[in-house]
Amino acid sequence: MTKGSLRGSLLATVALLPCAASAQTAQQAVTLPELDVVATSPVSAAGGGGRALPLYKIPSTVETVTAADLDADRGTFNAVTTLARKTPGLNLSDSQGSAGRVDITYRGFTASPVQGVPQGLAVYQNGVRINEAFGDTIQFDLIPPSAIQRIDVVTGNPVFGLNALGGAVNIQMKNGFTWQGTEITALGGSDARIGGSLEYGKVIGPWSFYFNGDGLNDRGWRYESPSTIGRLYADLGYRAPDSEFHLIAAGARTFFGAAGAAPVDFTRNNPRAIFTYPQTSTTEMGTIQLTGRVDVSPSWELAGNAYFRRFSQTYVDGNDGNFEECGRRSSNAGFLCFENDGFARSAGQTRRAFLDQFTILGVNGQRIPYTDNVPYGTIDVTKTEATGYGGSLQATNSDKIGGYGNRFVVGGSIDAADYSFKSSSTLGVINPDLSVTTDPNNPFYGTIPGLGTTDLRTAAALGIAPSSVIGSNLYMGLYATDTFDLTDSLSLTAGARLNFARVTTQDQTGYSPDVTGTHYFSKINPVAGLTYRFTPGLSLYGGYSESNRAPTPLELACANPDRPCLLPNSLVADPPLKQVTGRTYEMGFRGNVPDVYDGGLLTYKIGAFRTDLTNDIIQLATPGNAARGYYVNVPATQRQGIEIGGEYTAERLSVYANYALIDATYQFRGTLSSPNNPLADDGAITVRPGNQVPLVPNHQFKVGFDYLVLPGWRLGMNLQAFSSSYYRGDDSNLNRKLPAYYVLGLNTSYQVTKNLQVFGLITNLTNNKYATFGTFAEPGTVVANLTINEPRTTTLAQPLSIYGGIRYAFGAEPAPMAEPILRKY
Repeated sequence: MTKGSLRGSLLATVALLPCAASAQTAQQAVTLPELDVVATSPVSAAGGGGRALPLYKIPSTVETVTAADLDADRGTFNAVTTLARKTPGLNLSDSQGSAGRVDITYRGFTASPVQGVPQGLAVYQNGVRINEAFGDTIQFDLIPPSAIQRIDVVTGNPVFGLNALGGAVNIQMKNGFTWQGTEITALGGSDARIGGSLEYGKVIGPWSFYFNGDGLNDRGWRYESPSTIGRLYADLGYRAPDSEFHLIAAGARTFFGAAGAAPVDFTRNNPRAIFTYPQTSTTEMGTIQLTGRVDVSPSWELAGNAYFRRFSQTYVDGNDGNFEECGRRSSNAGFLCFENDGFARSAGQTRRAFLDQFTILGVNGQRIPYTDNVPYGTIDVTKTEATGYGGSLQATNSDKIGGYGNRFVVGGSIDAADYSFKSSSTLGVINPDLSVTTDPNNPFYGTIPGLGTTDLRTAAALGIAPSSVIGSNLYMGLYATDTFDLTDSLSLTAGARLNFARVTTQDQTGYSPDVTGTHYFSKINPVAGLTYRFTPGLSLYGGYSESNRAPTPLELACANPDRPCLLPNSLVADPPLKQVTGRTYEMGFRGNVPDVYDGGLLTYKIGAFRTDLTNDIIQLATPGNAARGYYVNVPATQRQGIEIGGEYTAERLSVYANYALIDATYQFRGTLSSPNNPLADDGAITVRPGNQVPLVPNHQFKVGFDYLVLPGWRLGMNLQAFSSSYYRGDDSNLNRKLPAYYVLGLNTSYQVTKNLQVFGLITNLTNNKYATFGTFAEPGTVVANLTINEPRTTTLAQPLSIYGGIRYAFGAEPAPMAEPILRKY
């Protein structure tokens, strides 16, 4: 999807307003009510499988965000905002400076859109795993929030396959059977934001159709940080008494600018300040999917899906060049060299031979003369492309055994992908405004138009060199689980999943032949648990499960501290990484109390968990230069905590509150690299058992309400509060923390007529100045009269922002509803 087509789709959406309005009779859109059942595998939801389990029979935690929850945050155009607002134990880290590209951390495990961040959550959309092929990244910005039916965060279930160390995020999208009508939304607000969406759903006999398209553009709350989003989603469905099928197509293009933290020396004077730029990311995605289910007999159901997915992402990043004049002991004195502080001589290597390796070579391998007092920079470009395809097949049986209820599930999945990764660096200069540009008058300074670049490299391709890697992934899984009712109140769940992974990488440049290789990983992950229902309003659950994560192609190709990568711009040789394995224990109570004050329903939960990881993978920076880094296994880490939550829902009022204690720690003693940590010992820090994992607040509290003030007028408010956390790179917990913070939000809507609604949203109502992400940078002069004295860098949160819009709903009277997709058994 091109930039022009993105604008065209948004304009077309707006142009459809009068046509659609005049064509149909005005009616409200219709949404099916949510049911208290949960899909315990991706296929159960995606294939229309009705044999999901009641919540009280699931021996682990389930957190659910509904379409109604997402609707309250409509002005953000971002489902992650709602997840963070409502889900206990989930916090956001904004390393990029854009609400569309934040890291989600749940129970200390991360799902991030940024390559290089170790990923600990599996994410599924309509039953398809959408962790991207090259780095397992998660791109929530590619999903239109108003097309989501519900999001379930499920823990302790190995059926969700690789990466489900901390759990799985299972996204179920709307279709024409679950949503009918037509809605048009247009909005605007702070930072020149303008956006709109069109949603349409209809049932005609056994057929259904659903369409959702949205677009957004704003300039961002920091300098040079615009956002442009365009997304399309469509579902064609067919339903018979004993079967259901859906053909789904989706496409998206997003663009974000000025990614990255800024030195506190800069943001102290101007909260909108950034560091060097350009820093842009452009992502495109297209997918086609077929899902279905068939009732083979009254007790057997067969469900499955197949998909094809195309993904492309380009980063353009202006950086400090990390260059110096080649020393007098080198054969290339007077020319440009790469800083070699992070490297050591090989056995028997002379000093001169060692230094000569770092001579910078430009066009046709020419050496580049060094010029004194030039603030050298680089414009680094990376491009990742992947083509993925695969499918799942699952059989479910609900026959009773000896008169007792039983639900047996057996299935398998296969996910394959071919990918390519390319990177290059162009020599440039850092200007007084911190932009990095090329110099057309200097033949060594390449050009950027059209992303054409002059590929820089060192003589030995150490530290900086173009990269080009192709490869493939093959992930396969077989699983079986059974939930057996030992009594009317007591249920036992047991099962296992076999995961197999093959990761193949091949160097295309000749600079890093050791990147070429094939790696295999496999593990059987068991699960066992019990639930006991004391009364219809109180149940107990407890369980044990195991999980694993295979190293990504990016991690496998960048795991050697002697040949570090300019992350994520270069790939080098690697010693093999081990897969991460986890063991999770959970227990808790949950339930509901009906007919509370004013006829409302009170739901509650309290639980405790612990996950022990072996061979966890973390990212480290190289001594002497934090821009270079590598991945390592560490012996053991641990996440444990408690979660408490409650929600009251009545006709006019809903109130929720939850608290989470998250204790994410290292469980080994060892030395790690953190070169810019101001309290490090020559770039090294010592980690001890009990040291906290950075960027995970121990205490997290969330509360909110929604109240019908007057007929047609609703008002809602929410508060999120988080305790302090350590900066990234402070794994030994030596420095002061990121301060604790709270953020207050407000939303309101007024139903002007049956069809017309006006809504508003305010984020950061008190305009608090706080940061959710922090790390360290190397102090020193960047350009003339601009010096970094303080090593801390942060990404400040979005200031007070106000959005408002209108929504118009119309459409023919919907056909009678068929049986809901999620049925109780």
